Amino acid sequence: MLGKKMKDETSKFNLKAMCIFHKDGKILVSKGFDKVKNEHFYRFLGGGVDFFETGKSAVRREIKEELHSEIENLEIIDVIENLFTFEGIKRHEIVFFYVGDLVNKELYKQNKIHVVEDTHEFDAEWISIDGILQGSLPLYPALDYKTLFSKILVKKIFGKY
Repeated sequence: MLGKKMKDETSKFNLKAMCIFHKDGKILVSKGFDKVKNEHFYRFLGGGVDFFETGKSAVRREIKEELHSEIENLEIIDVIENLFTFEGIKRHEIVFFYVGDLVNKELYKQNKIHVVEDTHEFDAEWISIDGILQGSLPLYPALDYKTLFSKILVKKIFGKY
């Protein structure tokens, strides 16, 4: 047996792939709201990995669906396990974090990008890395972003992690 079968909607397990896009001390994220916690928050762009799909393929597909852009210079930067509660439902996910560059350079000029998907709409926006590090902009999954952003800076300067 691979694991416990979930009997209802009180818990969820997901495999995710997300990409970090950065420019001028900012990162591109989606804005969300948890009605139960009454909390606005941010999350990296990306989504679920389908069965028999690689994380890299999934993040390329998700970004194409969300932003209508391909990704270049795509590299994995970290993999994390995330346990959290969203809208009263316990969730457990494994997240592949990638860093890359958007092929559609016009997206770097927009402050907000309205995203329309089959089941929902949301806004993606560029937010300050300093605001995240200072704790004024909640970014999920919750983790050590100083270390994660340092890895990206090292990559940018030296070409390796």
